[in-house]
Amino acid sequence: MALNLFLMLGAFLFCTGAYGVLARKSGVLILMSIELMLNAVTINLVAFSAFTHAVTGLVFALFVIAIAAAEVGVGLAIVLIIYRNSRTPNFDQLDQLRG
Repeated sequence: MALNLFLMLGAFLFCTGAYGVLARKSGVLILMSIELMLNAVTINLVAFSAFTHAVTGLVFALFVIAIAAAEVGVGLAIVLIIYRNSRTPNFDQLDQLRG
């Protein structure tokens, strides 16, 4: 398969994730959109690595996957604490984080 097909897939997934981050109000859906964006970056890294026959793209893809796992753990903990305190997962209704 051609490189441009993978790049278009990655661009589509990244744009979908960016739209999800900007348009959603729920904390869990925002985290899912960020994960979608990170997966799009991983697809692009693996595609470039396969195209150039280099291992560096695969190594960076492993780092992106590790960062995504850490982001899920920390982000979900923050969303659960916010839900426990305010009884809503919507970020638009939060006034507590203002100083």
